[in-house]
Amino acid sequence: MSAKINFYNEDASYLVKHKILLRAWLQLAIAAEGFVTGPINIILTSDEYLGKMNLQYLQHDTLTDIITFDYTEDGKVSGDLFISIERVEENAAVYSRSVAEELHRVMIHGVLHLCGYADKKPSEKKTMTRREEHYLLLRPDRLRDGGECST
Repeated sequence: MSAKINFYNEDASYLVKHKILLRAWLQLAIAAEGFVTGPINIILTSDEYLGKMNLQYLQHDTLTDIITFDYTEDGKVSGDLFISIERVEENAAVYSRSVAEELHRVMIHGVLHLCGYADKKPSEKKTMTRREEHYLLLRPDRLRDGGECST
């Protein structure tokens, strides 16, 4: 599998480990959903950075863990996933998960959006959560300690 999934930091200093395994896992999920992997950028940010984007592009003045920009065309999944590592860390504590597990949950959530899943209605949210859980179970064991924070 080619490395069409790239990781970046923008105003955040979180080190993502096991990038090769993460790419393979996300590409597996995309293929299982019936798509081909195109360019996907996963950009880790701060709350402040993502908050400004949320206001600018979505006119939402709230904190969020992810904003997904979908460029998917003709069955080729492509997009930018902007993820607030601060939201991920806080949600991990709230839900008694590791930061790695919560980060992977948010990553697969964004990828599922790129595959056409929505989560606005309760029934859509239920389906999305089931798909997230399904793919989280397929992660290689080494992905369960997926990074470290150096903030």
